[in-house]
Amino acid sequence: MKNRYEALLVLNTRGKEDSVHDIVERLESEFQKEGAEIEQVQKMDKRQFSYVAGPLDSGFYVNFVFHADPQLIAKLRSKFKLDPEVYRQHYQRLREKTEERAPKKLAKAK
Repeated sequence: MKNRYEALLVLNTRGKEDSVHDIVERLESEFQKEGAEIEQVQKMDKRQFSYVAGPLDSGFYVNFVFHADPQLIAKLRSKFKLDPEVYRQHYQRLREKTEERAPKKLAKAK
């Protein structure tokens, strides 16, 4: 059974600011090679870190929303851990999309 996930990746683009688009495309193809069905890719721009905890002081944030089997997350984690262009990664399971519901009516105050 495939679940819906969100992956937030922080990319190390030091010296490669021109090739961010190529890096994102490569990562998207890596997701697809492993069997993930990508729903959305959101490039969020380069941001400064609130504190420096390593060699970088900023990173390019990319958000992937995709459908995949639960065991694929561990595989993606270990694969991207070895990738020098992926500085940080975070995965979160999302709720399945539901039909738009009508807004609830609020009771009027007496």
